[in-house]
Amino acid sequence: MNITTIIGIVLIVLGVVGLIYGGITYTSSKNVVDLGSVQLKVDQKKEIPLSPFFGAGAVAVGVILILIGRRRHGSGSAL
Repeated sequence: MNITTIIGIVLIVLGVVGLIYGGITYTSSKNVVDLGSVQLKVDQKKEIPLSPFFGAGAVAVGVILILIGRRRHGSGSAL
């Protein structure tokens, strides 16, 4: 298996995950009140939305890379 095929598989997996979840969600903590020994923290849930076009594009590019990798490997060229 050559590097082009591996990159293609990784792009397909990331693209499918991006299509399923639609974004990246993370939690950040913020100090609201800090009065000596008394602290009040708030956890905020934030999301970075990903367009479905990015996921579909990653899958498409991954498929193309796999096809290119197989064609190069099948034609006998050595990398």
